[in-house]
Amino acid sequence: MTGEVKQVQVTSAKPGSYVVIDGAACKVVDTQTSKPGKHGHAKVRMTGVGLLDDKKRVVVLPGSDNIDVPVIEKRTAQVLSIAGDAANVMDVETYETFDLKIPEELKAECKEGKNVLFWVILNDKVMKQIKAE
Repeated sequence: MTGEVKQVQVTSAKPGSYVVIDGAACKVVDTQTSKPGKHGHAKVRMTGVGLLDDKKRVVVLPGSDNIDVPVIEKRTAQVLSIAGDAANVMDVETYETFDLKIPEELKAECKEGKNVLFWVILNDKVMKQIKAE
């Protein structure tokens, strides 16, 4: 797995925060902490939903462990052309061109020449919104 990540303690990941579960960036929707046992540590059961695939993932870890948190980079790109449900865009800072999948809710607004906000998460790029002129 490549991409930028940092480590935080499992117990500090709260619902709404982002973590990496099974190599996929996820938003934490639920955490449950069990009491420490006679010989063990408290266990944290974390449920996350994938940011890119909306799949539910559950992981159980000792509370003293660390977990990866994806560093999400928010960038702007200009739409150059549209083919089907993909837009060819150019990063406004690096002038790099690449294709982004257009989310269903943005298809009506996504037009050539518009600026879009996209996130870079673990080497994946996701279109998030159309910027107002």
